[in-house]
Amino acid sequence: MTPKRTTAKRSTARRTARAKASGRGGRSPAAEKAVASRKARHAAASVRKADRPGGRGRSAPAGARGPRRPPGPKGLGGDQVEGRQAVRELLLAGTRKVREVWVAADQDDAKVLDDIAELALSVGVPVREVTRTKLASAARTEAPQGVLARAAALPEADLDEMLAGVDRGARPFLLLLDGVTDPGNLGALLRSAECAGVTGVVLPRHRAVHVTPTVTKAAAGSIEYLPIALVAGLPTAIRHLQESGVWVVGLDAAGASALFDLDLADRPVALVLGAEGSGLSRLVRERCDVVVHLPLGGRIGSLNVAAAGAVACFDVARKRAAR
Repeated sequence: MTPKRTTAKRSTARRTARAKASGRGGRSPAAEKAVASRKARHAAASVRKADRPGGRGRSAPAGARGPRRPPGPKGLGGDQVEGRQAVRELLLAGTRKVREVWVAADQDDAKVLDDIAELALSVGVPVREVTRTKLASAARTEAPQGVLARAAALPEADLDEMLAGVDRGARPFLLLLDGVTDPGNLGALLRSAECAGVTGVVLPRHRAVHVTPTVTKAAAGSIEYLPIALVAGLPTAIRHLQESGVWVVGLDAAGASALFDLDLADRPVALVLGAEGSGLSRLVRERCDVVVHLPLGGRIGSLNVAAAGAVACFDVARKRAAR
């Protein structure tokens, strides 16, 4: 009797070993088929849940998922330019690669768009005519003015390069923005800064707007000519500017003296503007060499940051021009 039991045990062990080798873990073919069927039903249910708008539940298996969304833009941005003046300056500047220009074929005042299309073709940029509806659906601003361009992102400038020559008498005129988050304000500030002769702009890398399509449109091409640097923190950047010989002037409604009273003609200067509403942050204010205000003669107690920045930039420009 003992030999028979031993033979039976060996036979069972061989069947188990063959089953494990075939990947069934000892299950019979029928059991393996049932397990496979349950897995298929579970995968299908997971896909249905993942496809529901706002649906919850387990996500679909990796093979059933759609492509992952690309990460958000990093750095300065500026890869989509909208608005006629902004696109025209992008093409004229030639400082970065322009991949294509879209123009609306059914725009009422098509003459201006035809001129932009001819300019694009003259510099080797492909032009694509689309309907006004299609262009509006691709645009990221409310009024792209019948034209948009896709280009390489703006390159980040280096802060040290903005300070080149200070030790030899150069007088850089920098604009630092402390947490400005409204793209319309940033675009208007960049436009005013470029027209006033600002030589470089410094933005915080975090908690501030960078160059979005709304910024490019409001800036009206100024981003093509203004070096823009991103820094980890403005307080550290301010300390670096001061060590390099730059006088840092903060603009705030609570400043002790008036900007108009400062002598800014003969020195490198950095003008610091605060965020909408909150103004300069505490640490930035403490790091500035001086904090000044704009004298106001009306009953309203403040200007928005774009308007205040324009006045301040041109006051500095006037004093430097009179040197």
